[in-house]
Amino acid sequence: MSFTGSEGTFIELGVGHDLTSCYQGEHTDEVRGYFFGKTKLQSLLNQPGCVGIRIYYGQDGTGPKLVLAGVTNNENDIITLVLDAGVPSPPASGISNQLNNITSIIL
Repeated sequence: MSFTGSEGTFIELGVGHDLTSCYQGEHTDEVRGYFFGKTKLQSLLNQPGCVGIRIYYGQDGTGPKLVLAGVTNNENDIITLVLDAGVPSPPASGISNQLNNITSIIL
């Protein structure tokens, strides 16, 4: 299989809410997500031959982490730049919404 750069599916907000709410309900004391800046993501995407980003799950002594690498169309990671140290949510969660589920959401 080859990657085209258009993999993934946009989903409705309600589906996103169901997915994040289910996970967050079972992992109440854990990080809900991470923020990565546009500049760093663009640096990954701007690498020669990059058609997308692969996100690996990782962990260290402080908890879960996400490790990001650019990927070529033949499914190979580009390991020249590897991104970590996203800003965790919480505490950096913004206002309550259907994805971060900071408080009860009425849909």
